[in-house]
Order: sequence, then structure tokens, then C-alpha cells
Amino acid sequence: MKHPNSRHGDGALLSLREGYTQSVLDFFEAAPEVKDVLPALDVVGHTSNFLNNMRLPVHRWFRYSAGFSAEWVKWVLTERTGSEIRVLDPFVGSGTTCLACDEMGVESYGLEAHPFVYRVAQAKLSYATDPERFIHKAQRAFEFARKAAAQTEHYPEIIGKCYGQETLNYLDRFRQAVETEQDGSPEAGLLWMALVSSLRVVSEAGTAPWQYVLPGRRKTVPPSPEATLHRAVQMIAADIRFMARRAKPLAKLRLDDARTCATVPDGWATFVITSPPYANNYDYADATRLEMAFMGEIRGWGDLQERVRRHLVRACSQHVPPNSVNLDEVLAAPELAPIRDEIVPVCRELSSVRLKRGGKKTYNNMVACYFLDMAQTWQALRRVSGSSSEVCFVIGDSAPYGVYVPVIEWFGKLALAAGFVSWSFEKLRDRNIKWKNRKHRVPLCEGHLWVQG
Repeated sequence: MKHPNSRHGDGALLSLREGYTQSVLDFFEAAPEVKDVLPALDVVGHTSNFLNNMRLPVHRWFRYSAGFSAEWVKWVLTERTGSEIRVLDPFVGSGTTCLACDEMGVESYGLEAHPFVYRVAQAKLSYATDPERFIHKAQRAFEFARKAAAQTEHYPEIIGKCYGQETLNYLDRFRQAVETEQDGSPEAGLLWMALVSSLRVVSEAGTAPWQYVLPGRRKTVPPSPEATLHRAVQMIAADIRFMARRAKPLAKLRLDDARTCATVPDGWATFVITSPPYANNYDYADATRLEMAFMGEIRGWGDLQERVRRHLVRACSQHVPPNSVNLDEVLAAPELAPIRDEIVPVCRELSSVRLKRGGKKTYNNMVACYFLDMAQTWQALRRVSGSSSEVCFVIGDSAPYGVYVPVIEWFGKLALAAGFVSWSFEKLRDRNIKWKNRKHRVPLCEGHLWVQG
């Protein structure tokens, strides 16, 4: 895909394309055993598929289902190269964009408001550390775990549902070892990552495709926690050795809110590439509930509101339960003026429809608050983007309770109102067209929203 506004010299383009090709060859050379499981990658067609990342060094350390393809990010960078390119991802998640930029030698800023996911990204971006120091720290942790006494009484209920006692005993001993080794070093962060990345692997409970934990679905024979942790350490060490050959740690990662982009200087970005939360009621806070509960960061469902949800764009009904917001006041917000005539009837219809549904989910509040939050995001992006910048959102439309929400068109209008110049949409795939077990029959799509600055 060559975007019509690609405007950089052929020499720079060739150089970065060579870097992209070499990165793939380097990976095969460093990890020849994975050649047979790596399919030919359609980087455009698999924009939103994080599963491809699970075959790539560093990216594979933690599966974050809300991510998108790192190879696609690198491909897009080959189309927009130049001495002045600076990339911002205001919803960086577990660090995909920043890692891809490091591999291509491009400066980047990554912002993440979910504190646990931010720590995952921070660990991934510690790939430049010395692998021998990391291995030495891991060896001390394994020695500690062999001698320590397990202390499992304090874990919340979800942990007891996910692990047998023997598995939990070892995980607890290793958790104590990880905490003992926390000294602020990158190696300590990587050790934490090894433990966190192993928790779902050794759980006896199943996990839904979108990372929710299903204690009622049991695995037949979960692997040994000690063996799994050894494999995680070996994988991390191998990946950081590999990355030392082909990446330069340029990325700046910040715990920050996309609605303000407070840590990004004015006019810094020349290219914004991101995938914001979709208005599809996915609870990003609940996606890491198992890991946060095990690590002692939360006790139960209710803790997620204070620890996580209040920091995030309001993209699910759990953010906005009944009576938590005044819908009329939200819809009257000046930021929503460009779409007010359209969003008000949609929210009114949802207010009526929800009362007829069993769950009575507050999609009316969610849609209003989501677009208010994203309107603020567009305004923040205008401030931190240069006058000739580009923005690419990987995004899809929505239809909660079967009420269609034209996300793409409304985003375009909000972008123009924030001061951007033009927008266009490039559809990649249809969604919700296989009706079996679907909750509504409204066809949806997903693609690239391009905004010119």
C-alpha cells in the first residue's frame, strides 16, 4: 500500500525497506526453529491481528489482545520515512508501536493509561539490558523459590479458582523471589515479566479469546510452573540477544492519558499511529484481572474501578453504570458540538432499547462518554502534532444492542473540528457478518482512518 501522501525521497525509502527486510532475515537466522510456523505475512490485511506478534521476539512476551500487528507498523514506516519522522502512539498498550519504531530506527512516544499494561510495555522496552545480568538475577530467584515457604492464604478468590494448591505454592514462592529482586534495574523488570507472562500458561482455568478468565473451563494437564518459568526466562534472554543486533532503544514511554497527552511537547509528532479502544464494550481493566490479583494489586472486581477504569477512555458500560453520569450534561459538552445532532438521537434510542434487554447495559452513557473522551483526544493530538502531520487510526464501527454508531464518520468530524485538514477511510475487512451466535445482525467493518494535519 502506497498512501498518496507519501512524500519522502527514494533513497530514504529504500534504506528503511532494506532495514525491514533485514529484520525478517535476522529473525529467521536467530530463531530458525520458528520458520515452519511463520506464515507469509499480509501486513496490510492483518493490521489488527495481534496474534502475528506472538511469533516475534519481545512482542511474544505478553499477549495483549487489544494490540495490532507490529509488522504492519514497520511496513507503514517504510512508506513514510524521512529525517523528521517522529511517531506518537497515544494508546500504546503493551508497546507494539514503540518496539516497531525502535527496530526501524525511528523516534517514538508511547502513552498508556492502564498502569499494569504500562508496566508490561516498560518491561518489553527494557530489551537493551545485558542478558547475562538478567539470567544471573533469574538464577537467584529460582534458588530463592526452592527454599522459601509458600504463603498462599492472602490470595483473592479468583486465584484459588485458577490454580491447584501445588501450582499456587510454587508461583507464590517465585513471586516472593521476584519481589526480593526488585531493585529498580531493567533486569528486575524482565524478571517480573517472566512471572507475569507465565501465569495464564500454568493456570488450570481457561481463557477466552479476549483474555477474560473462565474458571469454569478447565485445562486437562497444565504445564509445570517451574518449567514454564524456566522457558520464559530462556525466551526473554534469547530475544534480548536478538534485539541487540537490530534495534536501537529510542522510544519514550509514558504513563499518560491520551485525552491530554500531557507529557508530549507541542508539535512534536509528525505521524500518529494507533488503535484506540473500540466502542464495543470490551473491558480493558478486566483483561488483566488475573495478573493484577495474583501480584496483589487488586483484591476483586470492585478494585478495578479505582485502580484502572478511571484512567481509561470510557469504552465499556462498566465505566458508566446507572446514575454515574448525567447523560444530558455529557451530550451538551462543547466538544461534542460537531456531532451533537447525530449522537443525541442514538443515545436516546439506546436509553429506550436497554430497558427491554436482560442486561440493561448502559450503552447510552457509554456512547456519549466515549465520544466526549475521544473528542478530547483529537484536540490533544492536534496540539502535539505538527502542521503537516498524518494520523492513522485502526478502528471499527459499532452497534450496541443493534443500534448503529457511525464511529468512523464521527471521528472524522471530530478530527476536523479539532483543527485537522481532511480525513478518509480505507476499509480492510467486514465484521459481524457471520450471524451464528451474534447478538445483532448489523454488518460492521474495520480499517484505517487517515487524517491529514
